[in-house]
Amino acid sequence: MTIDNDYIAGQFTLLAKLMDIHGENSFKTKSYSVAAFTLEKLPTTLDGLPLEKITGIKGIGEAIGKKIQEIQQTGELRLLKEYIHKTPAGVIEMLNIKGLGPKKIATIWKDMEVESIGELLYACQENRLLLFKGFGEKTQQNVREAIEFRLKHQGSLLWAEAEPYALHLDAQLKEHFPGEQWALTGDFRRHLEVVSKLQWVTTAQPEAVNAFWSSLELEEGIIVDMVYAKPEDFARVLFETSCSGEFLELVKTRSGWDAGGHYADEQALFAAVGLSYIQPFRREQKVLEAKEVIQPDEVRAVIHSHSNWSDGSNTLEEMAAACIQKGYEYLVISDHSKSAFYANGLKEDRIREQHRQIEELNRKLAPFIIFKSIECDILNDGTLDYTDDVLSTFDLVIASVHSNLKMSEEKAMNRLLKAIENPFTTILGHMTGRLLLSRPGYPVDHRRIIDACVAHKVVIELNAHPRRLDMDWRWIGYALEQGVLISIDPDAHTIGGYNDIRYGVLAAQKAGVTAANNLSSFRREQFRQFLAERKKAKGI
Repeated sequence: MTIDNDYIAGQFTLLAKLMDIHGENSFKTKSYSVAAFTLEKLPTTLDGLPLEKITGIKGIGEAIGKKIQEIQQTGELRLLKEYIHKTPAGVIEMLNIKGLGPKKIATIWKDMEVESIGELLYACQENRLLLFKGFGEKTQQNVREAIEFRLKHQGSLLWAEAEPYALHLDAQLKEHFPGEQWALTGDFRRHLEVVSKLQWVTTAQPEAVNAFWSSLELEEGIIVDMVYAKPEDFARVLFETSCSGEFLELVKTRSGWDAGGHYADEQALFAAVGLSYIQPFRREQKVLEAKEVIQPDEVRAVIHSHSNWSDGSNTLEEMAAACIQKGYEYLVISDHSKSAFYANGLKEDRIREQHRQIEELNRKLAPFIIFKSIECDILNDGTLDYTDDVLSTFDLVIASVHSNLKMSEEKAMNRLLKAIENPFTTILGHMTGRLLLSRPGYPVDHRRIIDACVAHKVVIELNAHPRRLDMDWRWIGYALEQGVLISIDPDAHTIGGYNDIRYGVLAAQKAGVTAANNLSSFRREQFRQFLAERKKAKGI
């Protein structure tokens, strides 16, 4: 590390920005910005200059001069360290996003309660930025594109982000090497929600493949890996690279396994070890079970969606029309509740207005139905956002945590369990609040939550947004064993958000969910009957 003028200027620039974010005195903030500008333009180095010479430079007073010497002597600035310590790392990272200055970042952090660029991207996708002063549609779009570019170049990708690039490359490889075998494998073939690298098995020659890669402009940051196999070994190598280590070791213990075996295809390999064919997305845990699982066309409804009554982009009628066009039988509209002020949450008077509009649309669109719902905030003490009188006006309630996410497991559990016990809670929304590659979510005891949902007849959401996929598919098997219904829901804030249902289905398939286990696969009358019977059982 060279402590030159540029290094010192960089320290002052970051300090000025962090002070701005924290709303410090603008005169002090500006003094550091001016000093940084002055240092960057100086024709000579400050190294070795006494304090009186440094403070004699226009734009640098005694206080700044002493801080310059502090940096020269220690390599760091104590005041800057203090600001870094009290600012979330994700908020500091936002300074690298084009179009975001300190003032806007302060709004994002303090008013929107967003602390990472992944959360900010999700807020853009939900049109949250448009609800705050200083953020227009163009700004939101620019921020979204800048974040997507940044995340794309960090290595790991969401499966949904990796898919178009992987399929495009796969088509190019097969076209360029028509006489060779190619197959996508690894994380991507197993439909893991986060893909660490794109991997292929091929019979092509390494030298030819390397020459081909050198002619392509590959996306920076995406790791591409080739596994080379002889034609007679192709099926076995494809199988071996399409399994988790746990699953593969279990198969290797079976009679009939041949480590050097030659198989016509994977089906023949499974037959050799006495198993029915198990699809790659099910090759995760120690479960050697071939199972028919839910398919995208078995989802009959859009449950959990937001209109422009809160933070969605489309009108209720547009949302319903898109459902009808896509062949869905009903729509559950679930705009945000009043505590979600950042999302234009509905106060009681607006709920009544929305319900009147839903009733008008239901008369117009019959037999299609819009069910009245709300994504109701679970407050800090576990209570829901409305009184029982208001909650009783909804056909169903999705209860979710959106605020104060930094909780201990004890706090999170108390909050969630109390909400689950509320008789009006029909569905528990995005159980942990995680955002993949951005936010880990609050700690929970999955078994206790699932057991509580069994006891109180609460459905658990599998939020299909590819950045959520919450609850995690790894816990869905236990939920199914206990008899919990899952609901694959897109959490759509636009009509285009309906397409996310597919990603929820892919995650559900990994867990062995069938249409019978999934609430959003219920036919219209079956769903209506489910709601009526549940309300009767709860006495509400």
